[in-house]
Amino acid sequence: MLYDLGYFALLLSFILALYAASAAVFGAQNKRPQFVDSARNAAIIVFPLLTLAVIIVLYGLITLDFSQAYVVDVSSRTMPIFLRVTALWGGQAGSILFWSWIMSGFVAAVMIRKWERDRELMPYVIFVTMGTLAFFQSLGLFITNPFARLWENAATGEIITALLQPNGFVAFIAQDGQGLNPLLRHFGMIGHPPTTYLGFTGFVIPYAFAIAALITGKAGDDQWIRTTRRWTLVAWLFLSIGLVLGGRWAYDVLGWGGYWGWDPIENAMLMPWLTGTAFLHSVMIHEKRGMLKVWNVVLIILTYSLSVFGTFITRTGVVGSVHSFSKSAMGPAFLIFVSITFLGSLLLMFKRMDTLKTEHEMDSLLSRESAFLFQNLLFLGITFAVFWGTTFPMISELVTGTKITVGPPFFKQVTGPLFGILVLLMGIAPLLAWRKQAVMSLGRSILIPFIGSVIATIAAAASHWNPHPYPLALAGLWLVSFVALTTLWEFWRGARARMNSQGENFFAALFHLMSRNRRRYGGYIIHLGVVMMALGIVGDEFFKTETQGTIGAGQSLTVENYTLTFESLKRYLGDDQEIVEAKAKLFRDGEYIMTLAPRRDYYISQKQPVTVPGVYSTPGADVYVLLVGWEEIGLNASTFKIYVNPLINWVWAGGITFIIGTLIAAWTSLDDKQTSYALRPVAPLPIPVSG
Repeated sequence: MLYDLGYFALLLSFILALYAASAAVFGAQNKRPQFVDSARNAAIIVFPLLTLAVIIVLYGLITLDFSQAYVVDVSSRTMPIFLRVTALWGGQAGSILFWSWIMSGFVAAVMIRKWERDRELMPYVIFVTMGTLAFFQSLGLFITNPFARLWENAATGEIITALLQPNGFVAFIAQDGQGLNPLLRHFGMIGHPPTTYLGFTGFVIPYAFAIAALITGKAGDDQWIRTTRRWTLVAWLFLSIGLVLGGRWAYDVLGWGGYWGWDPIENAMLMPWLTGTAFLHSVMIHEKRGMLKVWNVVLIILTYSLSVFGTFITRTGVVGSVHSFSKSAMGPAFLIFVSITFLGSLLLMFKRMDTLKTEHEMDSLLSRESAFLFQNLLFLGITFAVFWGTTFPMISELVTGTKITVGPPFFKQVTGPLFGILVLLMGIAPLLAWRKQAVMSLGRSILIPFIGSVIATIAAAASHWNPHPYPLALAGLWLVSFVALTTLWEFWRGARARMNSQGENFFAALFHLMSRNRRRYGGYIIHLGVVMMALGIVGDEFFKTETQGTIGAGQSLTVENYTLTFESLKRYLGDDQEIVEAKAKLFRDGEYIMTLAPRRDYYISQKQPVTVPGVYSTPGADVYVLLVGWEEIGLNASTFKIYVNPLINWVWAGGITFIIGTLIAAWTSLDDKQTSYALRPVAPLPIPVSG
């Protein structure tokens, strides 16, 4: 009965979504506002209905109701309670329901806000959002339903999955479930998938407003951008958090000493983040100068389409990935939907091209406008390279019957230089004036940061940890230093100006400056976070060292100034696991630091191993130790692989910093509201986790 209620809630929400989409358009086209208001109410009601459906699925997972097919697929008696909860988004059916629920929450939040200012746009916003939601609900209803139950043929013992009881079948309750994939049994399941989905679904709001503005002929105004600025920033923030958490999860679980392998699922997250970051930059030009209107529409269409495409790659198993755990019949439906959405949006844009005429021309190549236009081109270039590398295996298999794998070297070689230029722009663009920048003025602005960055690079080259620097590594260190110093220089110049005008001390001036211009200085903090991540990437990419060897008890392996001495190895059983754990002492320059315990967990029911590293972590470097083998040589000796990952923790610290910066930028104060739109922050130029 309970699961029938859940199914009914899902079905009713689907019907209401279809009604809302159609009633909103009917009311707008026929000037019947009562229908638009009815559609608005229907869109709001969808959220509590889907909330009820989610609660019922969670109840089955937590109570281990093995009469439910989905519970059997993703849960088990050996899983702790937090993993049973996260199993909601750990499988196919649950993740689609979760996606729909999150999106319905975003839509409900938009619907309950005051919308008098955007009343003309709102019917079409409802149409787009509810149409998208109805599509995902249809997947949950007709392809991968989370409320399907298990049934057993009383005569033959055959077990099937169905919503309703077939003739000749009785309810079947399994003794246990197979549980989550072992790689998903990690605390990262709490944060990474939900934040990623919040990012994906959040972009539907600015997209819907953009389409509504195109339909009503108001895309040339900046009203839709002002309305959606905060929504866009929130979606971008969640997707950024998802990327950082995903990198950390990979670092902890996948057992290869890295955090980004240009995997198709990773790329599916990166692509909408790239175009979303470009959009956050580009809208500033629309607001300030009435330019790049076509760019803004194209970028938000791409961001939304790539978000849906990312969900398609993630949930259908269409490409091979260490992050993809199931195949599905949803692939054709997804491809049809994303194709219609993308092409239909572009056709609508071309139809309304006359409303997107720019109000001003580019005055100079040396201006903030030109810098932002150039960065748009770079962002799209990187996105295309990542898209091509991700989809090429599918295309090659479709055309030739042979799947050709595209590995990390391709992505690094193609995107690396483009990212380097973007980072340089991140340092220079905030210093450029609108319309035209005098060369001498720019030179004076960057002189001190440039000198400081050269000194910092020389000092790094002469440091003990880098006796033989690579030219590219030194270039990376200079770039990081330069951007960091230009950003800090902007803080200093702003605070100094306020000190002179208000008579405040430095810290008071800095505080009041940031309080009154949260968008601008929140953006600068984001820049600093990205620079910190860049420093970690440079360290890990160019100065990482490793060694591997087989040693017996009391013997040692050495890498750089670290020595690992093997002590013992033991084998024991856990919950559904056979565990082999090593004990090894770590020394630095002959001085004992700690005892590490790398291990290998073999999940018996899933027949899959998971490597758990032993890690010694400092701000300067991680010592990352893996237990590679032991079976051939017995328990008296083991094979270890040791990585020394310099500056790796700056990646995580940088991620935290730009999250803080984004929260500051999104926190609008009274002073912000009274400030002209010229004070909008420079959104961050990215450094993707690549290793």
